[in-house]
Amino acid sequence: MSTWPQCTLAYDGTFTGFLTCVGDSFRRKEYPFYFLTPGNRQFSLYPLREIVTDPHLARQVYQDLEKEVSESFRRMMTYAFLTDLPQKERHMFDLIYLAFHHTLPQDVTDQRILILNRAIHHLTHEAHQYKGFVRFADYHGVLVGQITPKNRVLPLLRPHFCQRLPNEAFLLHDKTHREALFYAGGKWKIRPVDHLDLDKPDQAELECQALWRKFYNTVAIPSRYNPKCRQTHMPKRFWGDLTEFQSMEPA
Repeated sequence: MSTWPQCTLAYDGTFTGFLTCVGDSFRRKEYPFYFLTPGNRQFSLYPLREIVTDPHLARQVYQDLEKEVSESFRRMMTYAFLTDLPQKERHMFDLIYLAFHHTLPQDVTDQRILILNRAIHHLTHEAHQYKGFVRFADYHGVLVGQITPKNRVLPLLRPHFCQRLPNEAFLLHDKTHREALFYAGGKWKIRPVDHLDLDKPDQAELECQALWRKFYNTVAIPSRYNPKCRQTHMPKRFWGDLTEFQSMEPA
């Protein structure tokens, strides 16, 4: 158990900002009990400090995660930050503290490790599902898709879609976390996008969507209709972003 005094840290919610919190805490020898982001400010009994993101310090901490621990541990922390685990920063800091003090549990069933591994499994599984559940629409030569994930899956989806659509310009919008993956000309970026206002697709795109819905409905075998089985392979929470479940018809 750490003897460092506890505190609450408020930061910008980015991975670079979190790594800055880690580096700053080790410099001051303070143990953050709560991490507050711009969208999650609450009252705390612990002393509150505002952390200004320092890219240089964050880069140093990121390198030390591999240098002082291991490459797999650094990957674990990177993936853990993308999960929707409540107070994930606290769980991550607990393990980083133990790792940097050479007391990291070696038992993978240890609750402190297990809780992050479960969250990471949920992240990677959701990203794998979205490789098949993303539907793009053509908006004047740019392919646009929208998803509503629980985790921040865009960094995991980026290699798949950039390799699959190397000659296209596309945008994949994460409505949950208000960010989007942009790709064109072999270059990509993930940037904040609060809201995406799209014009109505042209007639050709509307007809293409109608054909896809007709194909989806035609290949179905009425005598083998099994809604429970369908929801097992295609969970209902994905349906809102799938073309085949939309009723819009071409004008």
